[in-house]
Amino acid sequence: MATEFTIGGLAKAADVPTSTVRYYERAGILRPSGRSAGNYRIYSEAELERLRFIRAAQATGFTLDDIKTLLRPAACDRVQGLIEKRLEQVAGRMSELRRVQRVLEGALAECREHEESGRCRVIEMLSATTASRRGRA
Repeated sequence: MATEFTIGGLAKAADVPTSTVRYYERAGILRPSGRSAGNYRIYSEAELERLRFIRAAQATGFTLDDIKTLLRPAACDRVQGLIEKRLEQVAGRMSELRRVQRVLEGALAECREHEESGRCRVIEMLSATTASRRGRA
């Protein structure tokens, strides 16, 4: 016999709030497989797997529109295009994070170097970094 879930049971099995399940229903990417005699939404294992896929896709940064495309039967080149686009976004974000890391490492080194003086120059350094970035924009 196939496992059936109420909305609460599905949410618990997928470790999400019931509001998330309702949101995905409103977005059109998740539907109950039927209704109970009491008119409660009923979900199957297939909907549970779909919900888990949606969460995993979101965790990698895909938008709901991207996920809608991924859930439809799509040509491989369309799926590859979505993945390539997401990889470009990730690469850009990683570049930004490396810059932030360099600024923070420099600020920490500056702070440690001038710790004895009792005056931390980190605020001045971060302000100068921000000002120089505005000059390049």
